[in-house]
Amino acid sequence: MILILFSFIIIVSTLLGVGRIMEYCFGNLLPGLSGKIFAGVLLTSIAWTLLAFFIPINLYVEIFTIIIGLFFFFKEKLYHELYTFSKKDTILIIAISLIILFCSSYYPYILDHFGYYVPSIKWLTEYGLVKGISNLDLTLGQMSVWHIFQAGFSNFADPFLRINAIILIVYTIYIVEKKSWVQLAFLPIMFLFSQSPSPDLPVFIFSLIILNEIISANKNVSLLFAFSMFVFTIKPTMIWLPVLSLLYSVLIVKSNIKNLIFGFSLLILFFIKNIWTFGYPVFPVPIADLGVYWKPNPEILKKSSQFAIQKTYDMQYTFEEIQKFSSLDYIKNWLFLNGIKSKINILFILSLLVLIVYSIKKKNTTIYLIVISLLVKVILVLSFSAQYRFFMDVFFVIFFILFYQYFNRKRSVITFLAGSICIIAFLSFPSFVATHLPSYKMAGFMGNFEKQQIYEPSQYPSTAFETFKIGDLKFNVSKNYPYNFKTPVPAISHSYILDDIKANIFPQPIDKNNLGKGFIWKRLDSPGKKEADRVSDIITKNN
Repeated sequence: MILILFSFIIIVSTLLGVGRIMEYCFGNLLPGLSGKIFAGVLLTSIAWTLLAFFIPINLYVEIFTIIIGLFFFFKEKLYHELYTFSKKDTILIIAISLIILFCSSYYPYILDHFGYYVPSIKWLTEYGLVKGISNLDLTLGQMSVWHIFQAGFSNFADPFLRINAIILIVYTIYIVEKKSWVQLAFLPIMFLFSQSPSPDLPVFIFSLIILNEIISANKNVSLLFAFSMFVFTIKPTMIWLPVLSLLYSVLIVKSNIKNLIFGFSLLILFFIKNIWTFGYPVFPVPIADLGVYWKPNPEILKKSSQFAIQKTYDMQYTFEEIQKFSSLDYIKNWLFLNGIKSKINILFILSLLVLIVYSIKKKNTTIYLIVISLLVKVILVLSFSAQYRFFMDVFFVIFFILFYQYFNRKRSVITFLAGSICIIAFLSFPSFVATHLPSYKMAGFMGNFEKQQIYEPSQYPSTAFETFKIGDLKFNVSKNYPYNFKTPVPAISHSYILDDIKANIFPQPIDKNNLGKGFIWKRLDSPGKKEADRVSDIITKNN
């Protein structure tokens, strides 16, 4: 907790300074302390994404950014912003912040932390954005802008990768500043994403902020659309947000097309980043083929697509069984999966129907636009992979729309405290959760509370690994563990190694003397096939 607090002080002071630079250039989207910090997040993320094409986002980049940020923080006397809160509000912010710090000090348990977040950050800090990295491990082709942002602060200010906890505290400041009390009720659920640099948490937060600003009739459409597009670059399943901002800008504010240039520039940057790392504009969909030579192997993409469809049904059916589904079976089997996910899916559909009925009753243009935007997202998600985690944000939006006028300060604080107690109990007693809710498989990956969390957030030790070589690629593989986690780069997950070998291909560096030049895939020759089979046997035996 204490070390995360130190990280908060350094990072927030830096972002305040950078945020002031952002305001000089593009104006102010959100007034107050939180607005400057979020502006700093946007500008820092854009700058580091551009830099990552050319250099690693390492300690030098971080220190330079901190120096610039702190210079403007003190030059502009931004610390005075801290004294604008009433005593009552200050106590509330401090109390909530302490709970956030405590919850974020637990062990990370989201599986993507080990298979995607940490490996992405390691590559970014050591090499930057690597061309064709998806050939090495398809998951790494995502390289979310949020992980670029986390990577930049991971060398010194936030080595424990708790940037989400810091953003949660800033979100708390926003809630208090705007008196948007309904959002306080969401915080306990978000605690579950505070131990890892999960891109889910920032997109939840930023989408609710933008939603609140649109409902409050914020007319700064340039930054509203740009910030919405920024959220999309973090996680493309948030497509509804830029759609909403665009509709709001054109149909309600009647904005000039010039006000949308900033946002569309971020979209172009997003496409370029994905083409560079993945080979196509939008990960993981192989559309708009530009014919770049570092794009992934078609067989691997086909396998990934089949896996995504199976994940829609919680891996309860084989791909061959799913292909035999009738139109009715597709819907029925999705709604009535075994376990808790069935209940989530049913609740999702019912909630969406309630929102549609509510919008018809209210006859409010803004709410109509929100419903249309959400339906666009739902159609796209259901078309590709209808996993419940892809539409969790829709629950937040629906709850916000239905209850934002109901929640006052008192009701929100009571709801927040009750929810916090439940989440802390959930995090503290994972064995109880695993026993009484076996369908929630994530409980098996949760670590117990430890006293050292009061000072330093809990972290798992590095896993053992083995080193192999196939062709010109010398790579590492975690031993007795399916994900890369902290394994030194270049590291490849077991599943991708086996998929590559089965497809008779294997990743190779473009320049064997410089991994930063990128990766391509090549067909295995006879010596390579022999070595690949040996590696496959060892991995299968050890895992």
